Amino acid sequence: MKNTNKLLLVSMLGLGLGCSAAANAAFEVDLGDDQKIKFGGFIKIDGRYVDGDVGYRDFWIGSGSVLPEDASQFKMFANESRINTTYTNGDVTGFIEMDFYGGGGNEIISNSSHPRLRHAFIKYKDVLIGQTWTTFMNTSALAETADFAGPMVGEAFVRNNQVRYTNGNWQFALENPESYGGNPNEDAMPDVVAKYNFKGDWGNVSVAGLFRQLNTEMNNSESAFGVSVAGKIKTTGKDDFRFQIHTGNVGRYVGVTAAKDLVGEEVEESTSYMVAYRHFWNDDTRSSAFYGNITTEESDADRSHWGVNVFKNYTPKLALGVEVGSFEMADQNAESMYLQFSAKYSL
Repeated sequence: MKNTNKLLLVSMLGLGLGCSAAANAAFEVDLGDDQKIKFGGFIKIDGRYVDGDVGYRDFWIGSGSVLPEDASQFKMFANESRINTTYTNGDVTGFIEMDFYGGGGNEIISNSSHPRLRHAFIKYKDVLIGQTWTTFMNTSALAETADFAGPMVGEAFVRNNQVRYTNGNWQFALENPESYGGNPNEDAMPDVVAKYNFKGDWGNVSVAGLFRQLNTEMNNSESAFGVSVAGKIKTTGKDDFRFQIHTGNVGRYVGVTAAKDLVGEEVEESTSYMVAYRHFWNDDTRSSAFYGNITTEESDADRSHWGVNVFKNYTPKLALGVEVGSFEMADQNAESMYLQFSAKYSL
């Protein structure tokens, strides 16, 4: 009865998350009997000015859209804000997270946005089952940016439903297949990922391999292989260098729609990379400079994204930042510059 009352209290507190800044402090409650529940996330408010001939869609996705002529736009939004819950019971952990990129709403009256599921998985000892970042990714190698995820054209950036097994530095996964550009209705084999993580006081580097069986629009089966090397290396003081390199038939796993898995009856081949350096000016202020690029063989795409930013923590939980950058589609002779301001309150 005592644990039931605690769980009821936590549930009631959880309903208040998002009502006000004061109600959004992250907290963990020990329910007893080796059970814990934790709420987390952040509130993020962005203002962005864009000028150029590439259309902006919430964040710089690899496909972009070329405008008939140069245009300028200023928008403010809060839909990157997110909330998550972690429940632990002994060796079992459940995690669920959502943000508000689910579409809906309007800017005439309410600016409402639908919630969207990001992560939902169960982890028991060394086995994870559910939806989360693909095992092909190294999340520590993502640049710190004001723009959502930054130079995604050069990053592995996919969430998949999967079954993952971790054994020391090794990770193996069977992940949800999708023949992007082909006929996904005939996908019969899961994607296979194997990754080895090198770790030390110096940082970490991961080497990953990807194998898939893709299905073309004519229902022909094609094999696809890809490799990735990514990491975060500590330099001087608190500074760090982050990088990613991907090549082969990585398709939808890299670049956020910059490359399809299949172009007609051919398997797409791409090469992409991202580099970022983060420098701490002092304990409260830091900057990152980043660049990402992807090129493809079959579709002849050439997309790049660079940016420079500065963030200052006014409290341990509250940070304000500004970023200037550019997104370019060299294959279509199109480019846009942007200036973004962000306020982020971590719960």
